[in-house]
Amino acid sequence: MKIENICVVGAGLMGGGIAQVFAQSGMTVTLHDENGDALEKARRNIDWSVGKLIEKGRLKAAKKTILERIRYTKDLETASSAELVIEAVFENLELKRTLFQRLDEVCPSDTFLASNTSSLPITELAAATRRPEKVLGLHFFSPVPMMQAVEVVRGLSTSEAVMAMGVAVVERLGKTPIRVESDIPGFLLNRINLVSYVEAIRLLEQGVATAEDVDRGVRSAFGRPMGPFETGDMVGLDVSYHALTSIYRESRDDRYYPPQLLRRKVRAGHLGRKSGQGWYAYDENGNRR
Repeated sequence: MKIENICVVGAGLMGGGIAQVFAQSGMTVTLHDENGDALEKARRNIDWSVGKLIEKGRLKAAKKTILERIRYTKDLETASSAELVIEAVFENLELKRTLFQRLDEVCPSDTFLASNTSSLPITELAAATRRPEKVLGLHFFSPVPMMQAVEVVRGLSTSEAVMAMGVAVVERLGKTPIRVESDIPGFLLNRINLVSYVEAIRLLEQGVATAEDVDRGVRSAFGRPMGPFETGDMVGLDVSYHALTSIYRESRDDRYYPPQLLRRKVRAGHLGRKSGQGWYAYDENGNRR
């Protein structure tokens, strides 16, 4: 089950990061997106990120060697040559189900299909295919090149052999696989993290502390590199909102109901670094003002 050829579908922040780490680990990668501008932006971001990692001594391979392992395409048919396809499109169940149906048609029956979803049920995505035992979750965290944990999520039909393959792939990337044995909403780590994020927002709404003081306190007291609001801006407020909404709809657990301030910010287009305004304001280079 050694994997050498990967296809990543979706060239956003997560998809580009996933393609990058596979290329850094010596595998051949096809990065697909229907949007040519998204592909070009991903190409620039990967070029910059790989260059920075080499500059800091974290990568030993030549930049050109790593970058040449990635092919950029708008043609989904190219997924047919991959042994593992990882979906990283927008967090919408129907969109993802439609994509999995298409991948099931395009890819040979022995191709493994994975989703990078942070909250949607792997079982429902697998049910859109004729190979549910070969479908699993591979949930990377942002920024992908820096974050070590990857959740390996078992759907209701995912075989143990496919789970073992997922663990081996994550280890080959030099990352830490976290097995999630039950396909619950939000999986494992987001169930823990999002509760604290919601509480931080509620404390901000109540005027208990500023976003800056919450972030400073979390960094200082808990040893985290970033506070909840800094992390929220990096991930995207819309991404967190959709994850919370998905978990709440499935579980009806009030701990995951998106706070009013988060809902208002998403509707106002204050999505974090990518929009220039979130919990903090950013310049055109993504630096905090």
